[in-house]
Amino acid sequence: MFLGTYEPRLDDKGRLILPAKFRDQLQGGLVMTRGQEHCLYIFPMSEFESILDNLRQAPMTSKDARTYTRVFLSGANDQIPDKQGRVTIPASLRQYADLGREVAVIGSGTRVEVWDLAKWNSYLESNESEFADREDELIPGLF
Repeated sequence: MFLGTYEPRLDDKGRLILPAKFRDQLQGGLVMTRGQEHCLYIFPMSEFESILDNLRQAPMTSKDARTYTRVFLSGANDQIPDKQGRVTIPASLRQYADLGREVAVIGSGTRVEVWDLAKWNSYLESNESEFADREDELIPGLF
């Protein structure tokens, strides 16, 4: 499980040092791809394989399913972190997420998200009050 927020920096080569708490779960391999809200998703290889199984079940006749699958998978990049726990974020994904040197790496349960730090802070600021003030049951059985 991935939890917490970390604020590492990308180096000049676009490499990210994964938070120490995440390394064990990702050392066997990971897949990095486009995420919603223009962040990046990083999945352990086993979790990504489960997602692929779900994508295979989507009807090929659904235009929305085809589009989602194409966008999601065409940006995917599989890697094995180096001994220092670094992964390289490809230029196309850095551009998609508009990443500068300052990034936020957040744990989102089964995945890691990578955000430009300023965009993450803005996103969090604009959504925290909605989270705190929610009165309806968004996810059944959660609270």
